[in-house]
Amino acid sequence: MVEPAFTDPGSAPGRPGNQGRRHDPKRYLWPLAAVVPGLVVLSWLAVKVTGLSWFWWLGPVLAFVLMPLLDHLVGTDSSNPAEGAYVDLDRDPWYRWATCLYLPNQYLSLVFACWVFSGGGWVALSVADRLGLLVTVGIVGGIGINAAHELGHKNARLERRLSRAALAQTCYGHFAVEHNRGHHARVATPDDPASSMLGQSLYRFIGRSVIGGLRSAWGLEARRLARHGRSPWTLQNDVLSTWLTSAALFAGLAVWFGPVVLPLLAGQAVVGVGLLEAVNYIEHYGLRRARLPDGRYERVSTQHSWNANTLVANIFLFHLQRHSDHHTNPQRRYQNLRSVQTAPQLPAGYGTMLMLALVPPLWRRVMDPRVIAHYAGRIELAALDPRRRDHLLRVHETRAA
Repeated sequence: MVEPAFTDPGSAPGRPGNQGRRHDPKRYLWPLAAVVPGLVVLSWLAVKVTGLSWFWWLGPVLAFVLMPLLDHLVGTDSSNPAEGAYVDLDRDPWYRWATCLYLPNQYLSLVFACWVFSGGGWVALSVADRLGLLVTVGIVGGIGINAAHELGHKNARLERRLSRAALAQTCYGHFAVEHNRGHHARVATPDDPASSMLGQSLYRFIGRSVIGGLRSAWGLEARRLARHGRSPWTLQNDVLSTWLTSAALFAGLAVWFGPVVLPLLAGQAVVGVGLLEAVNYIEHYGLRRARLPDGRYERVSTQHSWNANTLVANIFLFHLQRHSDHHTNPQRRYQNLRSVQTAPQLPAGYGTMLMLALVPPLWRRVMDPRVIAHYAGRIELAALDPRRRDHLLRVHETRAA
Protein backbone atom coordinates (compact mmCIF):
# COMPACT_ATOMS: atom_id res chain seq x y z
CA MET A 1 0.00 0.00 0.00
CA VAL A 2 1.30 3.43 -0.91
CA GLU A 3 1.52 5.63 2.14
CA PRO A 4 -0.45 8.88 1.83
CA ALA A 5 1.79 11.91 1.77
CA PHE A 6 1.33 14.96 3.97
CA THR A 7 0.79 17.73 1.45
CA ASP A 8 -0.34 21.32 1.72
CA PRO A 9 -4.13 21.72 1.68
CA GLY A 10 -4.06 24.26 -1.11
CA SER A 11 -6.79 26.72 -1.91
CA ALA A 12 -8.13 25.67 -5.28
CA PRO A 13 -11.87 24.87 -5.41
CA GLY A 14 -12.56 21.19 -4.89
CA ARG A 15 -9.22 20.43 -3.27
CA PRO A 16 -9.37 18.73 0.15
CA GLY A 17 -8.15 21.72 2.13
CA ASN A 18 -10.82 23.97 0.60
CA GLN A 19 -13.56 21.43 1.29
CA GLY A 20 -12.43 20.93 4.88
CA ARG A 21 -12.69 24.64 5.63
CA ARG A 22 -16.25 24.73 4.34
CA HIS A 23 -17.44 21.66 6.21
CA ASP A 24 -15.76 21.93 9.63
CA PRO A 25 -16.34 25.04 11.76
CA LYS A 26 -13.93 23.57 14.35
CA ARG A 27 -11.13 23.21 11.81
CA TYR A 28 -8.76 25.74 13.38
CA LEU A 29 -9.45 24.60 16.95
CA TRP A 30 -7.97 21.11 16.58
CA PRO A 31 -4.29 22.18 16.86
CA LEU A 32 -5.07 23.47 20.36
CA ALA A 33 -4.53 19.90 21.60
CA ALA A 34 -0.87 20.19 20.60
CA VAL A 35 -0.53 23.08 23.05
CA VAL A 36 -1.05 20.75 26.05
CA PRO A 37 2.67 19.80 26.37
CA GLY A 38 3.38 23.51 26.76
CA LEU A 39 1.96 23.21 30.28
CA VAL A 40 5.39 22.11 31.50
CA VAL A 41 7.15 25.23 30.24
CA LEU A 42 4.20 27.39 31.27
CA SER A 43 4.38 26.02 34.82
CA TRP A 44 8.08 26.85 35.04
CA LEU A 45 7.58 30.32 33.57
CA ALA A 46 4.70 31.09 35.96
CA VAL A 47 6.81 30.02 38.95
CA LYS A 48 9.72 32.19 37.78
CA VAL A 49 7.53 35.26 37.23
CA THR A 50 5.28 35.01 40.29
CA GLY A 51 7.35 33.00 42.75
CA LEU A 52 4.24 30.89 43.47
CA SER A 53 5.21 27.23 43.60
CA TRP A 54 1.65 25.95 43.18
CA PHE A 55 2.05 26.57 39.44
CA TRP A 56 3.98 23.30 39.26
CA TRP A 57 0.52 21.75 39.67
CA LEU A 58 -0.85 23.60 36.64
CA GLY A 59 -1.48 20.35 34.72
CA PRO A 60 -4.00 18.82 37.14
CA VAL A 61 -5.57 22.22 37.81
CA LEU A 62 -6.26 22.75 34.11
CA ALA A 63 -7.29 19.14 33.43
CA PHE A 64 -9.60 18.60 36.39
CA VAL A 65 -10.72 22.09 37.40
CA LEU A 66 -10.55 24.49 34.47
CA MET A 67 -11.48 21.97 31.78
CA PRO A 68 -14.71 20.82 33.47
CA LEU A 69 -15.57 24.45 34.21
CA LEU A 70 -15.07 25.43 30.56
CA ASP A 71 -17.07 22.40 29.45
CA HIS A 72 -19.92 23.62 31.64
CA LEU A 73 -19.68 27.24 30.47
CA VAL A 74 -19.13 26.59 26.75
CA GLY A 75 -21.62 23.73 26.58
CA THR A 76 -22.04 20.95 24.08
CA ASP A 77 -21.65 20.53 20.35
CA SER A 78 -23.63 17.72 18.73
CA SER A 79 -23.20 18.87 15.14
CA ASN A 80 -22.05 16.35 12.55
CA PRO A 81 -20.36 16.79 9.17
CA ALA A 82 -22.69 16.82 6.18
CA GLU A 83 -22.93 13.43 4.50
CA GLY A 84 -21.16 14.71 1.40
CA ALA A 85 -18.22 16.08 3.40
CA TYR A 86 -16.81 12.85 4.81
CA VAL A 87 -14.47 12.06 1.93
CA ASP A 88 -13.15 15.62 1.73
CA LEU A 89 -12.51 15.81 5.46
CA ASP A 90 -10.84 12.41 5.53
CA ARG A 91 -8.41 13.37 2.78
CA ASP A 92 -7.53 16.77 4.21
CA PRO A 93 -3.95 16.52 5.59
CA TRP A 94 -4.59 19.39 8.01
CA TYR A 95 -6.13 16.96 10.49
CA ARG A 96 -3.19 14.57 10.36
CA TRP A 97 -0.80 17.42 11.03
CA ALA A 98 -2.89 18.46 14.04
CA THR A 99 -2.36 15.05 15.68
CA CYS A 100 1.25 14.60 14.60
CA LEU A 101 2.18 18.03 15.99
CA TYR A 102 1.55 16.73 19.50
CA LEU A 103 4.60 14.44 19.39
CA PRO A 104 7.48 16.93 19.04
CA ASN A 105 5.89 19.13 21.67
CA GLN A 106 5.44 16.11 23.94
CA TYR A 107 9.11 15.17 23.82
CA LEU A 108 10.38 18.74 24.06
CA SER A 109 8.34 19.10 27.25
CA LEU A 110 9.73 15.82 28.62
CA VAL A 111 13.33 16.92 28.00
CA PHE A 112 12.61 20.34 29.54
CA ALA A 113 11.07 18.68 32.62
CA CYS A 114 14.12 16.45 33.05
CA TRP A 115 16.37 19.51 32.85
CA VAL A 116 14.39 21.32 35.56
CA PHE A 117 14.06 18.20 37.72
CA SER A 118 17.82 17.62 37.59
CA GLY A 119 18.62 21.11 38.86
CA GLY A 120 18.26 23.34 35.79
CA GLY A 121 15.85 26.19 35.20
CA TRP A 122 17.28 28.44 37.95
CA VAL A 123 14.67 27.21 40.43
CA ALA A 124 14.85 25.22 43.65
CA LEU A 125 12.30 22.42 43.84
CA SER A 126 10.77 21.17 47.07
CA VAL A 127 9.35 17.66 47.32
CA ALA A 128 5.85 19.07 46.64
CA ASP A 129 7.17 21.01 43.63
CA ARG A 130 8.75 17.88 42.18
CA LEU A 131 5.53 15.96 42.67
CA GLY A 132 3.52 18.69 40.94
CA LEU A 133 5.93 18.73 38.00
CA LEU A 134 5.77 14.92 37.83
CA VAL A 135 1.95 14.92 37.70
CA THR A 136 1.90 17.68 35.06
CA VAL A 137 4.33 15.71 32.87
CA GLY A 138 2.24 12.59 33.44
CA ILE A 139 -0.89 14.34 32.19
CA VAL A 140 1.01 15.35 29.05
CA GLY A 141 2.02 11.71 28.57
CA GLY A 142 -1.50 10.48 29.26
CA ILE A 143 -2.99 12.78 26.63
CA GLY A 144 -0.13 11.65 24.41
CA ILE A 145 -1.60 8.14 24.66
CA ASN A 146 -4.81 9.59 23.25
CA ALA A 147 -2.89 11.09 20.31
CA ALA A 148 -1.27 7.67 19.86
CA HIS A 149 -4.74 6.11 19.95
CA GLU A 150 -5.89 8.30 17.07
CA LEU A 151 -2.74 7.67 15.00
CA GLY A 152 -2.60 3.94 15.76
CA HIS A 153 -5.97 3.23 14.15
CA LYS A 154 -4.83 4.39 10.74
CA ASN A 155 -3.34 2.32 7.92
CA ALA A 156 -0.53 4.73 7.03
CA ARG A 157 2.79 3.32 8.22
CA LEU A 158 4.07 6.73 9.30
CA GLU A 159 1.08 7.33 11.57
CA ARG A 160 1.46 3.92 13.18
CA ARG A 161 5.14 4.58 13.85
CA LEU A 162 4.35 7.94 15.37
CA SER A 163 1.73 6.25 17.54
CA ARG A 164 4.35 3.94 19.01
CA ALA A 165 6.71 6.87 19.56
CA ALA A 166 4.02 8.71 21.52
CA LEU A 167 3.51 5.65 23.76
CA ALA A 168 7.20 5.33 24.65
CA GLN A 169 7.03 8.08 27.30
CA THR A 170 4.55 6.10 29.41
CA CYS A 171 6.06 2.64 28.74
CA TYR A 172 2.68 1.60 27.33
CA GLY A 173 3.67 0.59 23.83
CA HIS A 174 1.76 -2.70 24.10
CA PHE A 175 -1.42 -0.58 24.11
CA ALA A 176 -1.15 -0.35 20.31
CA VAL A 177 -1.44 -4.14 20.09
CA GLU A 178 -4.03 -4.76 22.79
CA HIS A 179 -6.30 -1.83 21.96
CA ASN A 180 -6.56 -2.42 18.21
CA ARG A 181 -6.63 -6.21 18.12
CA GLY A 182 -7.92 -7.03 21.60
CA HIS A 183 -10.15 -4.31 23.02
CA HIS A 184 -11.97 -3.51 19.78
CA ALA A 185 -12.78 -7.18 19.19
CA ARG A 186 -13.85 -7.95 22.77
CA VAL A 187 -15.27 -4.64 24.00
CA ALA A 188 -18.28 -4.90 26.34
CA THR A 189 -17.72 -8.63 26.95
CA PRO A 190 -16.32 -10.47 30.01
CA ASP A 191 -13.17 -11.23 27.98
CA ASP A 192 -12.17 -7.56 27.71
CA PRO A 193 -10.13 -6.30 30.69
CA ALA A 194 -10.63 -2.70 29.51
CA SER A 195 -14.44 -2.84 29.83
CA SER A 196 -15.50 -1.92 33.37
CA MET A 197 -18.42 -3.57 35.14
CA LEU A 198 -21.37 -2.24 37.08
CA GLY A 199 -20.42 -2.09 40.76
CA GLN A 200 -16.68 -2.24 40.06
CA SER A 201 -14.63 0.64 41.49
CA LEU A 202 -12.05 2.53 39.47
CA TYR A 203 -9.29 1.23 41.73
CA ARG A 204 -10.15 -2.44 41.22
CA PHE A 205 -10.63 -1.83 37.51
CA ILE A 206 -7.19 -0.29 36.98
CA GLY A 207 -5.38 -3.36 38.31
CA ARG A 208 -7.49 -5.71 36.20
CA SER A 209 -7.11 -3.62 33.06
CA VAL A 210 -3.36 -3.08 33.34
CA ILE A 211 -2.49 -6.72 34.08
CA GLY A 212 -5.11 -8.11 31.69
CA GLY A 213 -4.02 -5.75 28.92
CA LEU A 214 -0.38 -6.79 29.30
CA ARG A 215 -1.24 -10.49 29.17
CA SER A 216 -3.56 -10.03 26.23
CA ALA A 217 -1.07 -8.00 24.18
CA TRP A 218 1.71 -10.54 24.75
CA GLY A 219 -0.62 -13.41 23.87
CA LEU A 220 -1.80 -11.71 20.68
CA GLU A 221 1.76 -11.16 19.50
CA ALA A 222 2.92 -14.64 20.54
CA ARG A 223 0.10 -16.23 18.53
CA ARG A 224 0.77 -13.99 15.53
CA LEU A 225 4.45 -14.94 15.49
CA ALA A 226 3.69 -18.64 16.11
CA ARG A 227 1.61 -18.72 12.93
CA HIS A 228 4.83 -17.81 11.11
CA GLY A 229 6.87 -20.35 13.04
CA ARG A 230 8.66 -17.70 15.14
CA SER A 231 9.41 -17.34 18.84
CA PRO A 232 7.92 -14.38 20.72
CA TRP A 233 11.41 -13.47 21.90
CA THR A 234 12.27 -11.41 18.86
CA LEU A 235 12.33 -7.74 17.96
CA GLN A 236 9.55 -8.52 15.50
CA ASN A 237 7.33 -8.86 18.57
CA ASP A 238 5.67 -5.43 18.69
CA VAL A 239 5.21 -5.67 22.45
CA LEU A 240 8.84 -6.45 23.14
CA SER A 241 10.17 -3.87 20.68
CA THR A 242 8.05 -1.06 22.14
CA TRP A 243 9.13 -1.92 25.70
CA LEU A 244 12.76 -1.78 24.57
CA THR A 245 12.09 1.62 22.98
CA SER A 246 10.86 2.94 26.33
CA ALA A 247 13.86 1.43 28.12
CA ALA A 248 16.21 3.11 25.64
CA LEU A 249 14.41 6.44 26.07
CA PHE A 250 14.62 6.31 29.87
CA ALA A 251 18.26 5.17 29.79
CA GLY A 252 19.19 7.96 27.39
CA LEU A 253 17.56 10.62 29.55
CA ALA A 254 19.19 9.17 32.67
CA VAL A 255 22.61 9.36 31.02
CA TRP A 256 21.95 12.91 29.76
CA PHE A 257 20.56 14.40 32.98
CA GLY A 258 21.72 11.87 35.55
CA PRO A 259 19.92 9.10 37.45
CA VAL A 260 18.13 11.79 39.48
CA VAL A 261 15.47 11.95 36.72
CA LEU A 262 14.50 8.28 37.02
CA PRO A 263 11.85 8.94 39.74
CA LEU A 264 10.34 11.61 37.46
CA LEU A 265 10.27 9.24 34.50
CA ALA A 266 8.77 6.36 36.47
CA GLY A 267 6.23 8.54 38.27
CA GLN A 268 4.97 10.36 35.20
CA ALA A 269 4.51 7.02 33.41
CA VAL A 270 2.32 5.80 36.29
CA VAL A 271 0.25 9.02 36.13
CA GLY A 272 -0.13 8.77 32.34
CA VAL A 273 -1.21 5.13 32.46
CA GLY A 274 -3.58 5.87 35.33
CA LEU A 275 -5.19 8.66 33.30
CA LEU A 276 -5.66 6.35 30.31
CA GLU A 277 -7.17 3.57 32.41
CA ALA A 278 -9.50 6.01 34.16
CA VAL A 279 -10.82 7.01 30.74
CA ASN A 280 -11.20 3.33 29.83
CA TYR A 281 -13.23 2.87 33.01
CA ILE A 282 -15.61 5.67 32.02
CA GLU A 283 -16.07 4.69 28.38
CA HIS A 284 -17.86 1.33 28.79
CA TYR A 285 -18.98 1.21 32.41
CA GLY A 286 -21.65 -1.43 32.96
CA LEU A 287 -22.34 -2.00 29.25
CA ARG A 288 -22.57 -5.53 27.87
CA ARG A 289 -23.07 -7.00 24.41
CA ALA A 290 -25.80 -9.63 24.29
CA ARG A 291 -24.86 -13.30 23.94
CA LEU A 292 -26.31 -14.92 20.81
CA PRO A 293 -27.73 -18.48 20.64
CA ASP A 294 -24.57 -19.74 18.92
CA GLY A 295 -22.43 -18.50 21.83
CA ARG A 296 -20.99 -15.49 20.07
CA TYR A 297 -21.64 -11.91 21.10
CA GLU A 298 -23.70 -9.49 19.07
CA ARG A 299 -21.83 -7.06 16.83
CA VAL A 300 -20.45 -3.92 18.43
CA SER A 301 -22.93 -1.09 18.10
CA THR A 302 -23.39 2.48 19.29
CA GLN A 303 -25.11 1.08 22.41
CA HIS A 304 -21.85 -0.24 23.87
CA SER A 305 -19.99 3.01 24.66
CA TRP A 306 -20.77 6.08 26.75
CA ASN A 307 -20.66 9.41 24.92
CA ALA A 308 -20.33 13.08 25.76
CA ASN A 309 -20.61 16.12 23.49
CA THR A 310 -18.85 18.72 25.63
CA LEU A 311 -17.04 20.91 23.13
CA VAL A 312 -13.86 21.84 25.00
CA ALA A 313 -12.91 18.31 26.07
CA ASN A 314 -13.67 16.94 22.61
CA ILE A 315 -11.33 19.47 21.01
CA PHE A 316 -8.45 18.60 23.33
CA LEU A 317 -9.13 14.85 23.08
CA PHE A 318 -9.69 14.63 19.31
CA HIS A 319 -13.39 13.70 19.68
CA LEU A 320 -12.58 10.77 21.96
CA GLN A 321 -15.87 11.38 23.76
CA ARG A 322 -17.74 10.43 20.56
CA HIS A 323 -16.78 6.91 21.49
CA SER A 324 -19.73 4.98 20.08
CA ASP A 325 -18.99 6.04 16.52
CA HIS A 326 -15.32 5.28 17.06
CA HIS A 327 -16.08 1.68 18.04
CA THR A 328 -18.46 1.11 15.15
CA ASN A 329 -16.07 2.79 12.68
CA PRO A 330 -12.55 2.34 14.18
CA GLN A 331 -10.65 3.78 11.21
CA ARG A 332 -12.82 6.86 10.89
CA ARG A 333 -10.69 9.93 11.56
CA TYR A 334 -11.57 12.07 14.54
CA GLN A 335 -12.86 15.01 12.47
CA ASN A 336 -15.51 12.71 10.98
CA LEU A 337 -16.72 11.05 14.17
CA ARG A 338 -20.45 11.55 14.65
CA SER A 339 -22.48 12.51 17.66
CA VAL A 340 -24.94 9.64 18.12
CA GLN A 341 -27.89 10.85 20.16
CA THR A 342 -29.34 7.34 20.60
CA ALA A 343 -26.13 6.11 22.27
CA PRO A 344 -25.85 6.15 26.09
CA GLN A 345 -24.89 9.66 27.22
CA LEU A 346 -22.69 10.70 30.14
CA PRO A 347 -24.04 13.51 32.32
CA ALA A 348 -20.79 15.49 31.89
CA GLY A 349 -17.44 15.43 30.10
CA TYR A 350 -14.51 13.15 30.89
CA GLY A 351 -12.82 15.61 33.27
CA THR A 352 -15.85 15.79 35.54
CA MET A 353 -16.58 12.08 35.27
CA LEU A 354 -13.01 11.19 36.20
CA MET A 355 -13.29 13.24 39.39
CA LEU A 356 -16.51 11.38 40.22
CA ALA A 357 -14.82 8.03 39.55
CA LEU A 358 -12.20 8.83 42.20
CA VAL A 359 -15.00 8.62 44.80
CA PRO A 360 -16.70 5.23 44.13
CA PRO A 361 -19.90 5.85 46.17
CA LEU A 362 -20.46 9.13 44.33
CA TRP A 363 -19.71 7.51 40.96
CA ARG A 364 -22.18 4.68 41.60
CA ARG A 365 -24.84 7.13 42.76
CA VAL A 366 -24.56 9.01 39.46
CA MET A 367 -23.86 6.20 36.98
CA ASP A 368 -25.54 3.01 38.23
CA PRO A 369 -29.08 4.36 37.69
CA ARG A 370 -28.10 5.41 34.15
CA VAL A 371 -26.81 1.93 33.34
CA ILE A 372 -29.99 0.33 34.65
CA ALA A 373 -32.16 2.84 32.76
CA HIS A 374 -30.18 2.07 29.58
CA TYR A 375 -31.34 -1.54 29.92
CA ALA A 376 -34.92 -0.46 30.71
CA GLY A 377 -34.66 -1.65 34.29
CA ARG A 378 -33.34 -5.11 33.42
CA ILE A 379 -30.18 -4.99 35.49
CA GLU A 380 -29.34 -8.61 34.59
CA LEU A 381 -28.52 -7.43 31.03
CA ALA A 382 -25.79 -5.11 32.27
CA ALA A 383 -22.17 -6.08 32.86
CA LEU A 384 -22.32 -6.97 36.55
CA ASP A 385 -19.23 -7.27 38.72
CA PRO A 386 -19.24 -10.99 39.71
CA ARG A 387 -18.05 -10.10 43.21
CA ARG A 388 -21.05 -7.86 43.77
CA ARG A 389 -23.62 -9.49 41.48
CA ASP A 390 -25.86 -10.93 44.19
CA HIS A 391 -25.75 -7.71 46.19
CA LEU A 392 -26.59 -5.59 43.13
CA LEU A 393 -29.51 -7.85 42.20
CA ARG A 394 -30.90 -7.78 45.75
CA VAL A 395 -30.66 -4.00 45.98
CA HIS A 396 -32.30 -3.60 42.58
CA GLU A 397 -35.15 -5.97 43.49
CA THR A 398 -35.71 -4.11 46.78
CA ARG A 399 -35.87 -0.75 45.05
CA ALA A 400 -38.13 -2.08 42.30
CA ALA A 401 -40.53 -3.48 44.89
